[in-house]
This record gives sequence, structure tokens and C-alpha cells, in this order.
Amino acid sequence: MHLDEIIQKLDLKVLSEPVDFSAISVSSGYCSDLLSCVMTGAEPNGLWITLMAHGNIVAVAALLDLAAIIVTENAQPDVETIEKAKEKGVVILSTEASNYQTIGQLWELGLRASRGQPH
Repeated sequence: MHLDEIIQKLDLKVLSEPVDFSAISVSSGYCSDLLSCVMTGAEPNGLWITLMAHGNIVAVAALLDLAAIIVTENAQPDVETIEKAKEKGVVILSTEASNYQTIGQLWELGLRASRGQPH
């Protein structure tokens, strides 16, 4: 599945630098608000669904080569976090929906964890 489809179907707002989202393939998803869990559980080219909006999300997403971060419940990263994301090439998306709703929508679209584990 490509990121442009997910952005459109979930009506996500792009907070970082717009890029060719149709060229970004998403292979899995992971949800956690604990950085240590994300670092051990999220997979490259995956989506990270979180309520966190501080600068550390960019560092973790860049380290793991994630396809994008979806920040839920309309939490808004500050300007410095968005600038850091642009510098690192990290895609940050936003939604008013909760983590639970967002994960449910992604599941309905067919996005699963590629390791076969429920994430």
C-alpha cells in the first residue's frame, strides 16, 4: 500500500515537507507512546501511530527508516519538530482521530504487521 492512499482514505493532514507520497510504500504499522517500544517493535517502511508530538519522534522515525508518523488526537508538533522532520526527511501526518480509530481504519485498509505479530 502506498502512503498517498493512506493519506487520502484517512483524511490525514501533512505537517512535514510534501513529497511524492505515491512513491512511499508502507509495509506495516506500529502503535506505541513509549519510544523504547517503538525502537524494538516498529519496522522499516512502517507507519508509527502515536499521540506524542515532541521532537524525539523525528529522531526515532529517522533511525528506523519509517514511512511516516501519524500523530493522533489532533496533537500538534511544535515548529522545531516539524523543521527537524523536514531536515531528516521524516513524514509527519496528523489526524483528529484517536489511536484506536486510526489503527482500526488501517486494519480495514489491509495494513498488517509484516512479522505476523499483532502490533
